[in-house]
Amino acid sequence: MLSLFRRPRYKEIPAQELADLLARKGAILVDVREADEFAAGHVAGAHSMPLSRFRARALPTDGDKQLILMCAAGRRSAMALEKAAAVRSDIDTHLAGGLAAWRAAGLPVVAG
Repeated sequence: MLSLFRRPRYKEIPAQELADLLARKGAILVDVREADEFAAGHVAGAHSMPLSRFRARALPTDGDKQLILMCAAGRRSAMALEKAAAVRSDIDTHLAGGLAAWRAAGLPVVAG
């Protein structure tokens, strides 16, 4: 019963809010899907760091920009947040619903 009142371990950002943040250049987005998934379609400007080779110490930084993780639906980015928490406490947010939510919001995806 107590788990019903537990705070989420990590923050989730909705797709449109992330799009606005990226447009203002206030965030760095790291996509933890595998390379073939990333090549098939990704958010413009996202950095690719597949979960299979994920290293929190190698995550990009850029001043005071918020670093946000994403994947296809949210599961792998949550796993990456777990790994990152051991190294960097400032990484605590991922895209709610992943790329599926981004697409459902009608936001653009680029290939290549």
